[in-house]
Amino acid sequence: MDFGSSDVSLWKNSLSAYPARIQSLNKPNLVSLDDFYRIELPSLIHQRNPDPHITTPELSKLMQWKLSRGKWRPRLLDFVSSLNESHVKSASQKAFESLPDVSKAVSALTVLKGVGPATASAVLAAYAPDVAPFMSDEAMEAVLGNSKDYTLKQYLLFVDKLQTKSKVSFIFLLLVRLKSGVLFTSHCLDFGYFNCISVTASCHLYGWKFQSDSGVRTLTFVSCFGLVIALHSIVTDWIGL
Repeated sequence: MDFGSSDVSLWKNSLSAYPARIQSLNKPNLVSLDDFYRIELPSLIHQRNPDPHITTPELSKLMQWKLSRGKWRPRLLDFVSSLNESHVKSASQKAFESLPDVSKAVSALTVLKGVGPATASAVLAAYAPDVAPFMSDEAMEAVLGNSKDYTLKQYLLFVDKLQTKSKVSFIFLLLVRLKSGVLFTSHCLDFGYFNCISVTASCHLYGWKFQSDSGVRTLTFVSCFGLVIALHSIVTDWIGL
């Protein structure tokens, strides 16, 4: 779909199609790997606060997930799986500490053999999707056109485009808030990523985790798509407009 579109129905359809798209790829273990990356890994990393990091087995599983979504490159998986545990821990700690400086964070991870900017972005997105989106093939094509240049320079441009989009969406939410009169605090995190907290719900655009008094409801999400529909969902599902 057109990344510049403001048609909520198109964003919603794109978001809704994600589970079917993952299934249609018919790749071994992709569904379980996708659940690991989107749901399990972020929790594991944050449980290690105040020194969050990723382990070698987790990085290896992340690489399996990434390669299963696209072209399978076994050499990369071999490189990552053989990395020293202490090196992976140190590099990921340094990367997470470097945020919101995305350039510095990516550089901290790419010292690891087999880890390029795209894989580094996946690691960062698992920890801080509000700052560092995953540089997927689909997102790159939607945001930058038919680009196959997976360099740090292109990633920074990609991040900037998403920041701009999220800022526009954030302004829209403020207008909705003023119109509704509902108690709704909201703020934009570094790099313009949208994060909204209300009395009963919090929304994080990556992974679509909705927390409420009744528990956690997790919807699928692909590579920071859905900035517009996030606002629509919040309004219709939680404040009843």
